[in-house]
Amino acid sequence: MTGLPCSVVLIAIGAVGVFGTALVATGNQKGQSSIAGFAGMLFMLAFGALGVLLFITNWSNRHNRLLVDHTGLWVAGRQAQNVIPWRTLAGVGLFWSGGSKKVYSLELFPVGPIDRDDPVLWTLVRDEEPLHPDMPGLRYRLPFPAAQQQQVVSAVRQYVPHIWLGESERAQGHIGRPDVKGHRERTRGRTP
Repeated sequence: MTGLPCSVVLIAIGAVGVFGTALVATGNQKGQSSIAGFAGMLFMLAFGALGVLLFITNWSNRHNRLLVDHTGLWVAGRQAQNVIPWRTLAGVGLFWSGGSKKVYSLELFPVGPIDRDDPVLWTLVRDEEPLHPDMPGLRYRLPFPAAQQQQVVSAVRQYVPHIWLGESERAQGHIGRPDVKGHRERTRGRTP
C-alpha cells in the first residue's frame, strides 16, 4: 500500500535531478554551476534510481498474498499458492528487530522435515540455530510490514493459541536472505 506511492515520489525526485542535469549539460542554467549543485543533482538521481528499484520490486510482488484460516497459513503468488498447515507446526512466534524502523517476521517452526525447494515457499525457508533444543533450526520466516503486526498476530492467535510462542527481539537484519545458491544447486537436474 505504501511501497508504490513512495517509489513514485522517489522517481519524481529523480526526474528533477535529470531535468537539472539536462539544464547544466545544455548550458541553459542561470548563474555559475557549483560543485554543491552537481552533488545535489547526483543525489536526486540516486533517489530516482532507488525509486525505480522499489517500484519494480513492489510491482512484481503486487499479487502476493498471505492468508490465515483454520487450515493454516496460505502463501499465494500470481501463479501458485501453498499452505503451511497448523498441524505440521511445533510453534509460531513473532520476531522483530529495531533500527530506523521495526522489521517484523512470523516464524513458523515445523514438527518434521520441510521441502526447502517448494516452488512457492522456498524463499521463506531459513536454517538457523534453534530457539530451544526441541525446536528445529530449519523454519519458515515470513516478513511483513510493521503496519500489519497486530492483524497478523491476532489472526494466528485466533487459530492456534496453543502453539503461539510470543514475541522476541532479534539483532538488526534478522530477516536474512533466502538460500538462492543452494536452491539452484538442489533444483538443478530436477525435472519440472
